[in-house]
Amino acid sequence: MFSITLLTVGKLKEKFYLAAVDEYVKRLSAYCKCSLVELPETRLPDDPNAAEIAAGLQKEAALIAASIPKGAWFCVLTPEGKELSSEALADKLRAIKNEGRSAACFLIGSSFGIDPEIKRRADFCLSFGPMTFPHHLMRVMALEQLYRAESIQAGTKYHK
Repeated sequence: MFSITLLTVGKLKEKFYLAAVDEYVKRLSAYCKCSLVELPETRLPDDPNAAEIAAGLQKEAALIAASIPKGAWFCVLTPEGKELSSEALADKLRAIKNEGRSAACFLIGSSFGIDPEIKRRADFCLSFGPMTFPHHLMRVMALEQLYRAESIQAGTKYHK
C-alpha cells in the first residue's frame, strides 16, 4: 500500500484544526497509509535578524532530513514552487506510483520558511499560490488536496 507522510514544523494546538486534520487522515486511510510527523519549530527572538533565522532554519533542516522516509518521493510546499491543479497533483502521484515508488513525503516548513538545502533536496516544490496561509490551515489544505488526488485516481465522486 502506498504511504504518504506529511512532515510539519510546529505544533498544531487548535481543536478545530485538529478535527479537520483527523478527518482527512481518516479519509486518506481508505487509499493509502497516511502519517503525520510534527517537528519542533526552533525558538527565535521576537524580532530575529537574518543570521538568527538562517541558523534556526538550519537546525530545523537537520530534523527534517532525518524524518524523510527512506526512498520516498519528497515534495516541499513553498510559495515559489509550481502550482498544480487537483487533477495534475493526482497525475503526479499516479506517475510516482507507476515509477515503482511506494512512498511520498510532503513538507510544510516553519513560519520562517524552509532551509534552502532542503528545497534543493526536494524532488518537487509545490505551491498553493502566492497568497500567505497560516501553517495550521495549510496542513488541512494539503491533506484535503492529497485526499482529493487519491479520490481522483480512484475515480470516486468526491472530486466534481
